[in-house]
Amino acid sequence: MLLGGEAGGGKTRLVSRFTEEAASLGAHILVGGCVELSAEGLAYAPFTAALRQLVKEIGATEVAALLPGGAARDLARLLPEFGEPSGDKETDTGRARLFEQFLTLLERLAERRSVILVIEDIHWADRSSRDLIAFLSRNLRTAPVLMIMTYRSDELHRQHPLRPVLAELGRVDGVVRLDLPRLSQSEVAAQIAGIRGDVPELALVRNVYQRSEGIPLFVEALMEREDECSVPESLHDLIIGSVERLPEETQRVLRIAAAGGNRVGHELLAAVTDLSDVDLENAVRPAISGNVLQVADGRAYVFRHSLIREAVHDEMLPGEHNRIHARFAEEIDRDRRLVPPGRAAIEIAHHWYSARDHLWALISAWEASAKAAKAFAYTEQIQLLERVLSLWDRVPDAAERIGVDHTTVLEQASEAAVITGETDRGLKFVKGALAELDETTHPERVAQLLVRRSQLKIHKGRRGGLEDLRYAERLVGAPSSARVNVLTRLGSFLMFTNQTSEGTALTREALRIAREIGDECLEAELLTNLALGQSLAGELEATLLTNERAMEIGKRLRSGRIVLRAMSNNVDALNNLGRSEQAVQLALEGEALAKKYGRYRVSGTFTANNRAEALEALGRWDEAVEAVEHALAMDPIQRTRGHLLRVRADVAAGRGETDLLERILGEVGALHGERDQYAQEWMTNLRLVAELHLLRGHPIEALKAAEELLTAPGGPHSSKPMLGWRAMAQNRLICDVAAAAAPQLAQQVRVKAEALMATMTSDGPVSDAYRFMSSGRFDAAAAAWRAIGRPYPQARSLTQAAAVAAKLGDRDGASARLREAHPIAQALGALPLLTDIEALGRRIGAPLTTTDGVTEGNGLAGRNGSAGVDLTPRELEVLRLVTLGRSNRDIASELFISAKTVSVHVSNILGKLGVSTRGEAAAAAHRRSILG
Repeated sequence: MLLGGEAGGGKTRLVSRFTEEAASLGAHILVGGCVELSAEGLAYAPFTAALRQLVKEIGATEVAALLPGGAARDLARLLPEFGEPSGDKETDTGRARLFEQFLTLLERLAERRSVILVIEDIHWADRSSRDLIAFLSRNLRTAPVLMIMTYRSDELHRQHPLRPVLAELGRVDGVVRLDLPRLSQSEVAAQIAGIRGDVPELALVRNVYQRSEGIPLFVEALMEREDECSVPESLHDLIIGSVERLPEETQRVLRIAAAGGNRVGHELLAAVTDLSDVDLENAVRPAISGNVLQVADGRAYVFRHSLIREAVHDEMLPGEHNRIHARFAEEIDRDRRLVPPGRAAIEIAHHWYSARDHLWALISAWEASAKAAKAFAYTEQIQLLERVLSLWDRVPDAAERIGVDHTTVLEQASEAAVITGETDRGLKFVKGALAELDETTHPERVAQLLVRRSQLKIHKGRRGGLEDLRYAERLVGAPSSARVNVLTRLGSFLMFTNQTSEGTALTREALRIAREIGDECLEAELLTNLALGQSLAGELEATLLTNERAMEIGKRLRSGRIVLRAMSNNVDALNNLGRSEQAVQLALEGEALAKKYGRYRVSGTFTANNRAEALEALGRWDEAVEAVEHALAMDPIQRTRGHLLRVRADVAAGRGETDLLERILGEVGALHGERDQYAQEWMTNLRLVAELHLLRGHPIEALKAAEELLTAPGGPHSSKPMLGWRAMAQNRLICDVAAAAAPQLAQQVRVKAEALMATMTSDGPVSDAYRFMSSGRFDAAAAAWRAIGRPYPQARSLTQAAAVAAKLGDRDGASARLREAHPIAQALGALPLLTDIEALGRRIGAPLTTTDGVTEGNGLAGRNGSAGVDLTPRELEVLRLVTLGRSNRDIASELFISAKTVSVHVSNILGKLGVSTRGEAAAAAHRRSILG
């Protein structure tokens, strides 16, 4: 629920009443608010507050028990109650893991009772909090969790950072947006009656309504001044009026409290005001009685409304403003326990900056930037580092004060920019740092910056990334960790751009150096890179063994990232070897591990993509779509998202979902004519574009796409064998289709393809099957596809074989092949292929059914051998878990699909088995030996 409204419009009051009612009915209420600290906000403030509340309620030990083993150490970056943060230095994935911990925590809490998470004032939310809000909103699909977020709609100017977040969330299923309107005159009358306890006069109602303009907070303020003759000239005067009637000492304390924020602890306020406990209590008591301040948990004072705090803060004189903020900074620095854990550094930085003390503002911003990085709040780290840079020239001895030079600040800012995807800012930081360094005296630092610049260029889609990497490699010629770092990046980039031999050689060199310096973590990472090179070279059995070696090291080092990467790579290798069922099972194991390690958003979604590819190959298209949609909902990194969308595009092409295919190709950038730098991506893009042209009935355009794929540098002949032969098989089909419309061009493309095929090698049964299709040996291809259980290319090969037989006058042979292909295409829902089969059948007068009206062939219907029950592979998996007594939520978690999808599968199973309950389904499964 996104609850918007003007300041003073009643958002907090409404939410408070709602949560009181919900709590009385047993809901678990967690509350956090965003904190305004000048321009940067406080990283993860609402989630830290909610987590602190939860620890207070049930204890840190019980909270940790709700999370995967060791995962609570990530939460230690926000709250010290969880011990020391993990030593994991994988900063690029750390924030994603932290997001997953919050998601898992809310899901586990919701298994006990419904959870309501209230986040107030998200117009002040920092970037990290906004990203986490968006992540949770997309992924809290089935757990009974309600998130309520309030914001000031009148503050959302055109460039406000919350606006795109609200627009994005508005497109998410299950998100409701509600804007609180101003009160009508009758509602103002009801509010006045509630305040006074009697029915107000009409004249009073009209007067208050006109002056308050229907804003509840102003109605209350006017009623407090009802007996006064003066009329405030502005809303500011109206709000501040209740403060000006208080004793002078109380007003002084309120001004000091306002500088501390909307909530200030008693001990901190006493320290800053230099008042004893008794004197402070005497000073604030009139403010509490006058409903300006309220007493909160933890011996803290809270302004009744943030508008009151803002109005009081605006009353401070310039000198008073600077002096008070400096006092807050000094007292918090003296005793950091005066503020909640984790907030001292950013609070000190805020107050010194507000006090306009350049020296201490620089020092405190530098310290706070390190704290932000530790909490994976990299956007906030960049903002603080930019403050350091802006203050640098105003502090003569800045380098001595913080212990690093100006270049180091730029280097850290550029690293954070790479992690957050802030490419333009990152390039600016790198450019500045390179301008300050001499490569002859600092070759390793320059090389590191060049590697970083290459990453930023690649992320932005710019050219020049390879040149930067080669330049960096020349700067660090001697064996060292710096050279390993450069070679790791350069080697993998070369592999991904079809320069496999050179990339593999550089990777082997880096691996040798890593072993010499004794860095096992780096050795394992390089082994997975080496396995990538072996896979691209068609050495798939060697790929499996190399990944196994990396996995062993990863398990010994307890590095989830390495283990999961090696497992995912082996899923791909198994699928390329035609062992797709085994690939699916290994992927499910990997995804379960990713969830256990708290790494599903990064590692798990990548494994899910490989599982989806295997499912698509097996003809289990519904399951492939489920896997893709589940992974996309986890908001994966951009490159993984592109891979997932391409798998979905393959299914769309097979089913003839032309509009969907075109939308996906537009999103992955396949329609604008620009080649992706990575070979696998651009080859798949071109193949799918050709499919789109065929579906649209434009064979000549498809032929042009096929020719581009053949003639481009790094094409099918130098790519992974399976990908190359797949492209050649499609090329053969396109040439056959386009021959009637453009015979000369089709022949030219065919000649080019044959020349390239003579240089290509195979790496297993999948490549062999595509090779048979490419050379026109369609019956051999169909047999090969049948052997490894890939129904769609099997049906396609049979159809092409039938066309050849028909052209040779073998009507019976063509009919037999079509009757075998027809039920496969029907079961898959492959409408374009089905249309081709039926059209060819009509053309040769071949019936596609037997004399008793039953379709012949070995289609997918009834393929599970389940006593005549037509259950899909996914339904069999669901039925197996139903027989084990699993709930829909348990099944959803194990199969990585939504509970709603499980419910649909269960309904289908009950209908096909002719039973009405899950128990009857389980009994039927055992009685009829459906599950074997």
